[in-house]
Order: sequence, then structure tokens, then C-alpha cells
Amino acid sequence: MPADEKPTASVWTRPRPRQREHLTREQIVAEAIRLLDAEGVEELSMRKLGTRLGTAATSLYRHVASRDELIELVVDDVYGEPDVPTAVDRTRWREAVTRSATELRAMTLRHPWIAPELGQVGLVHIGPNAMRMSSALLAQFEAAGFPADEMDRAMSTLMAYVIGMATAEAAYLSLITRSGKTEQEWVAGLRPAFDEATREHPRLRAGSSAQQDVHPKRIRDDNFAYGLDRVLDGLAARLTP
Repeated sequence: MPADEKPTASVWTRPRPRQREHLTREQIVAEAIRLLDAEGVEELSMRKLGTRLGTAATSLYRHVASRDELIELVVDDVYGEPDVPTAVDRTRWREAVTRSATELRAMTLRHPWIAPELGQVGLVHIGPNAMRMSSALLAQFEAAGFPADEMDRAMSTLMAYVIGMATAEAAYLSLITRSGKTEQEWVAGLRPAFDEATREHPRLRAGSSAQQDVHPKRIRDDNFAYGLDRVLDGLAARLTP
């Protein structure tokens, strides 16, 4: 980097400030996650977070330079939740990748605010937990036999599928939560309108009727697993027998 060029602004590119008071960065991050889970990213502000922690917003800025840096920290903290296998042999790589993808989906559904933030704020991909997770995923694809120039592409393909599916799923579940109904109640209430809308579309009607007695969560789980299997089928086809 040229001497006169400043590094990209990020919590990961500057030294961590010394702790000078009882409040810690870890406490700030934990409370921010609770706020985000309860109220969504639109409601996150340093002032509101300070109130929840019983301190002034100025105290938070001694630990975190900006709201964007706080988002980087909470995203990386959440990235520490998935249990991603790190030791994999070639015969079980699909099992390991499937487990990792399932963990990532569950992470996103627990924290539905996270998906839209992944590509919008700073350098979320170089936090320590994000780096460990990415390294573990690369190890899984390396164990499968992918060459070095394809491992990263394989991981990116997997992540695009998981985050894409989980983002849509999280938005759907958030809508149901706002309605005050259970998922089963919401789906049942929608059915008369759907039946009317599909009256002249027999293929859509047949597909819906076949799943009418299946719990909506089971349908979501099965849809995710089906798509994941097809993604892995495509990736596996790249491997030399």
C-alpha cells in the first residue's frame, strides 16, 4: 500500500482501543444483537443501544467508532455460531458441506437482519469468525478434491445458494411474525385466496394440493435440502472420479 494511501475504514483495520471503563466491547456487541433480533436493523442506533446498556452513546464510541463498525462486529459475532466441520476426509465431503450449509441457514433464520448486511457494510468478511468459517469451508472443498483455483468458486456458489434461500425465508417468517399468527395459521388463511388465484393454473394448484397436509416448516426444510442437493450434484460433477 502506498504511504499516502489510507486503509479502508473498518473495525478490522485499526487497533482495538484500550478498555478504560467497566463497559466492554463484548457487552456492547451482545446487547446490539439482542436489539437487532428483537427490533431489526432499522431500529439500531447508538443512542438506543446506550439506553439499553444504561450509559450514554458517547461511552459506546470509546469502543466502536461508528454504527457501521458495530454492524461489522455483530455480524462477525453471529458468524461464530455455526458448527462448521474442519476435519474432513474425501469420502464424506458432501456430508460436511451439507452440515455447514444447514448451520448457516439456521444462523440466518435466528438473526434475519444479517443477510442484507453481508454485502453492504465495510469488511465483514475479514472478521476472525468469518475467516475461520471460510477457511473451514475451503478445507471441505479441498478434501473433496477441488483444485486450488476452484475451491473459492465452489464456496461462493454454496454461500450464494444458502444466503439467497435463507434471506427469502427470513423475510417470509418476519412477515408471519408481524401478523401475530403461527405459520400454520397464516398459510391456512392464505389458502382460499391461493385456490381462487390458481383456478386456471392446474399445475400450480396440483403442486399446492399435494402439500396441503404437510407442515409448512417441513416444506421449507425439504425445499432447502432439495436445492442444496442439486447444487452439490453440480459441484460434484466437476470432480475427477
